[in-house]
Amino acid sequence: MSARIGVALMAVLLALYIVLVAQRAWLLLLSGEPIGIAMGAALVILPIIAAWALGRELWFGVRAERLARRLEAEGGLPEEPVSVRPSGRVMREDADALFPTYRADVEAHPDDWRAWYRLGLAYDASGDRRRARAAVRRAIQLETAKPPR
Repeated sequence: MSARIGVALMAVLLALYIVLVAQRAWLLLLSGEPIGIAMGAALVILPIIAAWALGRELWFGVRAERLARRLEAEGGLPEEPVSVRPSGRVMREDADALFPTYRADVEAHPDDWRAWYRLGLAYDASGDRRRARAAVRRAIQLETAKPPR
């Protein structure tokens, strides 16, 4: 639940940033000064990029959470005992020891979104956020793809 609060807070702050930058851009565009107009035009692009990035990240989070709930309902989440820090994060050594199992599962079942999602969890526990997101994105792609007839 605290993650959702954090995401909501960041989304609100980014939305506030978008509004303030857009307001500043509008004022610069209306200034009549060539430099102000050029800066205002440049600032118009920033809120558009920020809104796109915010929407993309929120949509990724919604889809990833939906897959997590589905996998949990199926009893498919990893259940191996691992040590955790007081913060609740998995000890990296434990995550690294389990990683080969999930990698082998993906190699054996490359079209199974469940295997890719579990691999994403293993990457995340090992601290490799970039590969974790890529694996979860692959899981989302596989889960949403239409099965061949």
